Amino acid sequence: MNIKHPLSPLFLTFLFFYLHPIPTLCSVNYDANTTTPSNATDFIRISCSATLYPDLCFASLSGYANAIQQDPARLARTAIGVSLSRASHMAAFVSNLSREADYGADPRASSALHDCFSNMGDAVDEIRGSLNEMRRLVNPGSESFRFQMGNVQTWMSAALTDEETCTDGFEDVGDGPMKTAVCERAANVKKFTSNALALANSYAEKGTHKLLNEKNV
Repeated sequence: MNIKHPLSPLFLTFLFFYLHPIPTLCSVNYDANTTTPSNATDFIRISCSATLYPDLCFASLSGYANAIQQDPARLARTAIGVSLSRASHMAAFVSNLSREADYGADPRASSALHDCFSNMGDAVDEIRGSLNEMRRLVNPGSESFRFQMGNVQTWMSAALTDEETCTDGFEDVGDGPMKTAVCERAANVKKFTSNALALANSYAEKGTHKLLNEKNV
């Protein structure tokens, strides 16, 4: 599949949450681990503790504390944007390697790279779709909100699967610098996507609880 030029880091890390405000849940008293955050940095640290890679989560998102504040929607959207940036760069990296491998002597390596590029390209599209859906979110607690967040969760889950599948073809490729570089980078990208999915799940759950509470009133 064809992949567009990698998105610039500035677009992903700044413009996407400044230019596209979305309705959010009130973040006062937001509580991931029965601990009330005292500031934005604490909020990010507490929220990241619910992910599989909390240290990476905090390191990649704490720099945006001023923009995120204590807003779980902005946190999830920022994490998805960071994930998109990582996946886009991975797709570009594999694309360059695949062009070089076309002139190499190992057809298995060339095939594995093309397959990985296709999978990573699909992941980029799915993460981008999730980010766009986050920009269009309606008010939390509504049926439409639950539907939209369901889309985000489905696409981020699919992206994670595609990233995991990216390196399947390398099982038949001999060990070497190229294989090591691709597998290590793919594993790193998966961590960012996994964290973004976890934060999106947390936000979706909070919005769903609000909907259920309103129905019970």
